[in-house]
Amino acid sequence: MSEMIVGRNPVMEALRSGARQIETILIVKDNEHPRIRQIIDAADRKDIPYQRCPRHHLDKLHPNHQGVIAHISKFRYTALPTLLENVRKKEGPPAILIMLDQIHDPRNLGAIIRTANATNADGVLIPKNNSVDITTAVHKAAAGSTEYIPISKVTNLAQTIEKLKSAGIWVVGTADNAEMSYTSADFTVPLCIVLGNEGEGIRRLVKQKCDYLVHLPMLGKIQSLNVSVATGVLLYEVLRQRAAK
Repeated sequence: MSEMIVGRNPVMEALRSGARQIETILIVKDNEHPRIRQIIDAADRKDIPYQRCPRHHLDKLHPNHQGVIAHISKFRYTALPTLLENVRKKEGPPAILIMLDQIHDPRNLGAIIRTANATNADGVLIPKNNSVDITTAVHKAAAGSTEYIPISKVTNLAQTIEKLKSAGIWVVGTADNAEMSYTSADFTVPLCIVLGNEGEGIRRLVKQKCDYLVHLPMLGKIQSLNVSVATGVLLYEVLRQRAAK
């Protein structure tokens, strides 16, 4: 079974990574954007078939295709034991994982994955239920980053936190009412940051399982940040602390 990825960057990164089999690429006729030319050149080098199509043909498949759609093998999630084994074996900086509780907006999930890739995080964990899956919209928002970062889908976040702790990973949740500011936390250790949606935040049981909670100061009249923005703030604080150390 295959799925679609749409947009110039997601298709280009799928070609570059080689992680999944691309069955065919549809490219709108008379579009000579430099990125389209790169996609055609990469497809030629890898002997991947592509065809030029009328714009209305791509429009029927997806409204925001940027002139290119690829049919690609279905996205494969990384099993949690595999992710933890990879973290255990890794060399270099301590692990950084992101756990997401009840994120439903594909654009938010895609943006989080994009930032996770930019900060060299080791993986993203999402629940099997009550969460958006890795969809065409997520691929688009992630600008191709889904091809590079392991994503695990787990049955129970609270139980998963216990497994992370057993693997030597500190689990830090985010909450508006947490006493500790995110800048006061020690992010130089192996770490999993847990974030919830903007409306409800992290669920109670998941919050109780965390080692501790942190908050991001909110000085204006709006008392919540977009979850993808909050993720970016926290991940770059991790990098800042580790560089300073």
